Amino acid sequence: MVFASIQRKVTILPVLFILANAHANNLTMKIETESFGTTSSDQKVSRFTLTNSHGYSVSLTDFGATLLEVMVPDRDGKLANVNLCFDTFAPYEAGHPYFGSSVGRFCNRIAEGKFQIDGVDYQVTVNSGKHHLHGGKDNFSYQLWLAEVVEGDNFVGVCFSLTSKDGDEGYPGNVKAQAFYKWNDQNELIIEYSAETDAPTHVNLTNHSYWNLAGAGTGTAKDHVAIIQADNWLDVDEDLIPSGKLNSVEGTPLDFRKPQAFGHRIATLVGTNGYDHCYVVRGEAGTLRPAAKVVDPKSGRTLEIETTQPGMQLYTANHLPGNERSNGHASHDAFCLETQHYPNSPNVSSFPSTLLRPGQNLHEVTIHRFGSE
Repeated sequence: MVFASIQRKVTILPVLFILANAHANNLTMKIETESFGTTSSDQKVSRFTLTNSHGYSVSLTDFGATLLEVMVPDRDGKLANVNLCFDTFAPYEAGHPYFGSSVGRFCNRIAEGKFQIDGVDYQVTVNSGKHHLHGGKDNFSYQLWLAEVVEGDNFVGVCFSLTSKDGDEGYPGNVKAQAFYKWNDQNELIIEYSAETDAPTHVNLTNHSYWNLAGAGTGTAKDHVAIIQADNWLDVDEDLIPSGKLNSVEGTPLDFRKPQAFGHRIATLVGTNGYDHCYVVRGEAGTLRPAAKVVDPKSGRTLEIETTQPGMQLYTANHLPGNERSNGHASHDAFCLETQHYPNSPNVSSFPSTLLRPGQNLHEVTIHRFGSE
């Protein structure tokens, strides 16, 4: 439904540099697969590396349908990984801050883990205080997905598939989900999430990558400058549960309609220790439209995001502990822009619905476009 707009040309680097680089290295797009470890239940985990014809790459693992490294150039052509990740498999199974994970069945929060469908009350796992967060304890991020490598016109990719059984974490219905990652010669990482069910249930899927455009491990991302295509954000209580009200960004630290560094007003957000807010992406939900642009002034690397999703959670890595659980990364060393439906949608009738019924197909697309200036 949106693929025609995905294929348009985007200038990432000077054309002569790209052509010279590709010619010198005689590169073509490719997919490489290797072992990434073994789960505690003796399941083999794989790592997939997708390389475009310019030599820039992304890597993925079938554990959690997770994004690992994203190797892209700065304004001088120097490559660096801009996505926080682990070099080995063990930390992903041991518990981590959702580095690059596909999050589900329901990303973000559901108040007290309760909702009602067709007059029937459901209680899902409570795993964040008294609330449900990111699909519960044994969520999609900790599942081994089936993987299929795919080569198409101007892209290489991996399509991950997972079946979540009726009753998982308290959710009704057997859900079949897919996370399809594509990488192309325009340095666009395209993520498509889809799902179907055999019984009415709620589904809300996102990718939870932590970005630092200066390079993972280079320190704070507070100097990154962002534009967010949103006039409103979701009003929330002290537990970050939406009230149903939409607040204007006007006159608040959440106003990124004009370029603003993440760190410029971050100290005013005392209750959350930084940004952890869901924006209403401007434009019609279900259509692919701009959501954000972030620039690292030092390296010149840029990240532009387009999405079909109605919302986007900005999280400035406020609670990264700076220890082995986060691979040494500390608070504000990265930012997340998680495109998604709104938190607590099952309990707020005015929000775009996350209810998925038999015969319906959830399908959402997000593009991460990397460049430099």
